[in-house]
Amino acid sequence: MENATPYIRKFKTLNNRDVEIVGGKNASLGELISTLSSKGIQVPDGFAITSEAYRDFVGKNQLEDKIREQLQAFAEEKQSLAKTGKAIRTLFLEVPFPDDLEQEIRAAYRTLSEQYDVDEVDTAVRSSATAEDLPDASFAGQQETFLNISGEQELLIACRKCYASLFTNRAISYREEKNFEHMAIALSIGVQKMVRSDKACAGVTFSIDTESGFPDAALITGSWGLGENVVQGTVTPDQFVVFKPLLEEGFRPIIEKTKGSKTKKMVYSEEGSRSPVKNIDTSGKERNAFVLKNDEILQLARWACTIEDHYGCPMDMEWAKDGDSGELFIVQARPETVQSQM
Repeated sequence: MENATPYIRKFKTLNNRDVEIVGGKNASLGELISTLSSKGIQVPDGFAITSEAYRDFVGKNQLEDKIREQLQAFAEEKQSLAKTGKAIRTLFLEVPFPDDLEQEIRAAYRTLSEQYDVDEVDTAVRSSATAEDLPDASFAGQQETFLNISGEQELLIACRKCYASLFTNRAISYREEKNFEHMAIALSIGVQKMVRSDKACAGVTFSIDTESGFPDAALITGSWGLGENVVQGTVTPDQFVVFKPLLEEGFRPIIEKTKGSKTKKMVYSEEGSRSPVKNIDTSGKERNAFVLKNDEILQLARWACTIEDHYGCPMDMEWAKDGDSGELFIVQARPETVQSQM
């Protein structure tokens, strides 16, 4: 699976010019791996299922006319948004994968498992829309992500759910509001090796102070367990502020450390595919401890500077610490949107 196919692209073959092929999220992961791994930034490997795969899934299952029929009924106020979204998502969940696409996904997954020397690698399966992070619109966060997905069959189920999530109620209404043609947007899927942050911690790094817009500060947030709780705002994380200019001078310029309550953490579940992750209460010891050591805070801040310099704009990055190896990883990176819209 080293060679690219119309349906599968390994992350290392991608860069930021490939948004139309694999969406913004996957293109950015490819950019990080192909250009910044030489500078010490660690990114878990994986592969992208291309937008062409989505279009063929829709085309070979003859879904477009059925989708348009539902959207027309909504536009004419003959049915509610909720009913429209559910009907379209059901279409995706009830049809099969075209044989050639299914075989390529299975083969790519086996190759990734072999790369990590396991029978069935645990993966994060993320939707990556081809219209993400446009200057006049942001589709980020509207489609689904599925964590701790292991096994070929479970991966195929997660992929089908990703396709269906292109038509969440929120996504449909957003495209209507912004006047985007629903069928013009395609979905790529990223399949990335999970970092065992359920045994450690994860969070978000901004290369700018998102409150004030101060460009010389790196803002790092983190909580115990998988990073989804921080991204979704369901926990109050620890927060660290680093003064970026002094990093280059060899100082240790952590100028603020604030302890969050961190009342819950998301971990792997033993319940299998029906519920692969779950939230549990943190211990008193975990709530009273910072999730990161000073050296780790500084490493994430240096990585934020390197990534910002490469992209030429303030960045929003998701990070994760592996509880088995103790290593830090960047699992996503995108241009920061709060201050850039002000």
